[in-house]
Amino acid sequence: MFLNTMKYYTAALSVLVLVSCGKKNDQQAGMQGPPPVNVTLEEVKSTDAVYHDQYPASVNALNVVELRPQVTGFITGVHFQDGARVRKGQLLYTIDAQLYSANYEQAVANLNVQKANVVKAQKDADRYHELDKNDAVAKQLVDNADAALEVAKRQAEAAQANISGVSTSVRYTKVTAPFDGVIGISLVKVGAAVSAGQTVLNTVSTDGQLAVDFNVDQKEIFRFTNLLKNNKGNDSTFTVAFGTDIYPYPGKLQLIDRAVDPQTGSIKARLVFPNKDNLLRAGMTGTVRVLNSSSGNAVLIPYKAVTEQLGEFFVYVAGDSSKVSQRKLVLGEPIGSNIIVKEGLKAGEKIAVEGVQNLREGAVINSAPPAAAPANGASK
Repeated sequence: MFLNTMKYYTAALSVLVLVSCGKKNDQQAGMQGPPPVNVTLEEVKSTDAVYHDQYPASVNALNVVELRPQVTGFITGVHFQDGARVRKGQLLYTIDAQLYSANYEQAVANLNVQKANVVKAQKDADRYHELDKNDAVAKQLVDNADAALEVAKRQAEAAQANISGVSTSVRYTKVTAPFDGVIGISLVKVGAAVSAGQTVLNTVSTDGQLAVDFNVDQKEIFRFTNLLKNNKGNDSTFTVAFGTDIYPYPGKLQLIDRAVDPQTGSIKARLVFPNKDNLLRAGMTGTVRVLNSSSGNAVLIPYKAVTEQLGEFFVYVAGDSSKVSQRKLVLGEPIGSNIIVKEGLKAGEKIAVEGVQNLREGAVINSAPPAAAPANGASK
């Protein structure tokens, strides 16, 4: 009985010792932290790769005008085909001119009356002046005749001015093209009522050359100012792409806007492209490609080293204490399996290119490459 009791206590003591040792090992493991992460590091180097900086862009007409009537009335004629090319001064719309023509005729008749009044007043004044020479009339009557002549002349001038006004209204019943270009789809039909200065009839825009507008960061103003001075428009410095298709003709940098937008910190630049084959249309969106000539200064890294978080891009940079820190990047053009880094890295730094998915900020790394898998399943 005594022996059995001793065996029981001995077994219980052994279990307690094992549990205690296990807890100590667990505590020591917790104090040591997670094991180092095996990664492959690669040194960042500069490259002389030729690449293009890209900017979202929109195509706009260099000259565009909304056609609006300058008189109120009803459309009596549409004298073009929708989407046709028009010439400056070409008749496009006519507006009912009956009322304006009647007003013009009335104004002409009134002018003739006023001219007749001037002739009569002139004769009266001449007659009184002749009588005045012989002291055969009162001076007051002479003055009155001169005043009546002056009034008649001023009324004739007013009638002439009125004719200019109503003749302008008659002329405005015909809407003509303001310049050579392409007209859109008509927004009104024959019989439609239009209001002066309010109703939009159509839109005319130039299409021989089209503008491509894009925004650049204020830090690039110096670069683009130099490009503005030197770009002749006959090389491939500026091109525009729509999806995977690159427009076949190069563009010329025409202008940089007068001021930076304080809300975005960017400034608008404008390229001009020839539109020989009518491939460009106002309203299109694409990507401006600007040839980067900074050879030897571009940083190129493997794209697999980049991680993305909420639309921002990062790499893990190795520090002196075998730890990595996360670094935010501004990326440029992809080149094969690599990508240009505009900002965030410099030559000589080391980044993780393998094992990135296991890293976090401040993680301890083991930069030795992982052991090769044994051949033919052999084991030591």
